[in-house]
Amino acid sequence: MTQKADERAAGDPAGRRGRRGLVVTVVAVLLAVLIAGHRAVPNVHGVGSLVDSATPLLGLGVPLLGLAALLRRSRLALLAVLVPAVVWGTLYGRAWLPPAAAAGPASLRVASQNLRSGNPDPAATVGALAATDADLIGLQEVDDDDRVDAALRQRYPHRAAVSTVALWSRWPIRDSVGVDTGLGWDRALRAVVAAPQGDLVVYVVHLGSARAGHTATRDETLAALAATVRTDDASRLVVLGDLNTATTDRVFVPLTRLLHDAQAEAGQGFGFTWPAELPVARPDHVLYRGLTPTTAGVLHTPDSDHRAVTAAFRW
Repeated sequence: MTQKADERAAGDPAGRRGRRGLVVTVVAVLLAVLIAGHRAVPNVHGVGSLVDSATPLLGLGVPLLGLAALLRRSRLALLAVLVPAVVWGTLYGRAWLPPAAAAGPASLRVASQNLRSGNPDPAATVGALAATDADLIGLQEVDDDDRVDAALRQRYPHRAAVSTVALWSRWPIRDSVGVDTGLGWDRALRAVVAAPQGDLVVYVVHLGSARAGHTATRDETLAALAATVRTDDASRLVVLGDLNTATTDRVFVPLTRLLHDAQAEAGQGFGFTWPAELPVARPDHVLYRGLTPTTAGVLHTPDSDHRAVTAAFRW
C-alpha cells in the first residue's frame, strides 16, 4: 500500500485532528467577537439584554476551548484560544483585582435585600442584615411587615415604606414619598435620612421583572428611575434595590451615567446575587453619588432567593 492508502485505511487521525482543531479555532474567534461586541447583538425581544447579562459567564468557554485545543494537539487552536482570553481579561479582569480602599473609616453602611415574596422566616433574613452593622437597610418584596418590624425596630427605630419596599434606618427619616416607575403602582420610595453628617437621599427600588423575551416592562421602569434621579438635585444620594438588570446590560447605561456602582468601585469579583444558592447574575445593586465607597460585598442570607448586597462609604 502507498502512504496515502495507509492513512485512508487508518482513518487519517491526523487529518481529523486538524479539522477539529480548525473548528476550535473558529469557535474561539467567534467567542472573542461575541464577548467584545455583545452590545451589537440586536435587542429584539430582549435577546440583546440577555446576551449582555450573560457575557461575564462566557469566559467559562475559554478553559473548555483550551482543553479541546490540547486534545486536538493544535497549536493554531491554542493560539486562537488566547484571543477570547485576552478580550475577557481586558473587559472583566479588573473586577477580580483587590479594590483600592478609600482612606479613613466608613461613616455610612448600607444593605439591600430582596426578601422573596412568601419568605417563611423574614425575621431570620433581616436579622442577618442587621448583623452587618448597617446603618440603613433597604428591603424589597416585604410581605410580612410585622415580623420584619419586630426583628429590626430595636436597632432601627425609623422606617419608611411604600407597598412592598421599605427602608429601616438608625437615623431619623425626615421625609419619604412613593416613586412612580411606570408600573401603575409605586414600587419604589425616596426618603431623606438625617444622617449625623447631613442629609442623605435614599431610594429603595424594585423595578419590573425581566425574563428571556420579556424585558419591555423592566426597560420602561429603569428609564423612569433614571429620569427621576436625573432631576433629583441631592448632592448625596444612594439607590438600593433589586433593579432586575445586570451591570453589563446595555439598558443599565442611563443609570451608570448618573451614578457610580459600589461593587465596581470597592468590591471584588462580579458580586452575583441570584439565584442565592448558585448565583450567576447581579440584579441587586448599591448605586451612589457624592460619597466615597470603602467596601462592597454580597451576603448569603437565609430563606431568600437573592443574596443581599452591602456597601460602606466615607462621607
